[in-house]
Amino acid sequence: MIDVKATLKDAEAKMKKAATFLNEELARVRAGRANIAILDGVRVESYGQMVPLNQVANVTIADARTIAIRPWDRKQIHAIEKGIMDSDVGITPENNGEIVRLNLPQPTEERRKELVKQCNKIGEKTKVEVRNIRGEYKDKLKKAIKDGLSEDNEKDAENELQKIHDKYIKEIDAILSDKQKEIMTV
Repeated sequence: MIDVKATLKDAEAKMKKAATFLNEELARVRAGRANIAILDGVRVESYGQMVPLNQVANVTIADARTIAIRPWDRKQIHAIEKGIMDSDVGITPENNGEIVRLNLPQPTEERRKELVKQCNKIGEKTKVEVRNIRGEYKDKLKKAIKDGLSEDNEKDAENELQKIHDKYIKEIDAILSDKQKEIMTV
């Protein structure tokens, strides 16, 4: 017989992971404001190895629209620029021999609407994932009846599972709403 509490905790942990994943994905969306998370996927060649940008340079936010990248070894400047150009960041780096700067342009109204659509797609995928988790655990609870779980306990567990599901769907909606406000704010 399955442990209902452990099963529900496991379902909640998976739903929480989905919400955390959404937060991380939305942090990479360039909303016009400087955010070092957009550089998380940038890989730079350093001494024959491809390494993350933050392992060869200090990445800071200089102002609201500028990211400053100070390499620990000045010889790495061209490799850093190449890594940024090869990535999907979509910003042309500028350097003064010591620091690489990324100036984020102000997105147009049309571009902001595209970004909101992109965020909504990511959010919808996350909601589908949460629904799939609910369905998977609902099936586990139904199968547990055959293993000796009473129908009342199964129904109570199912109701609890639905409450957990609703909580994370609300959280996902709140995350999306915050990101939309951030994107649409000029």
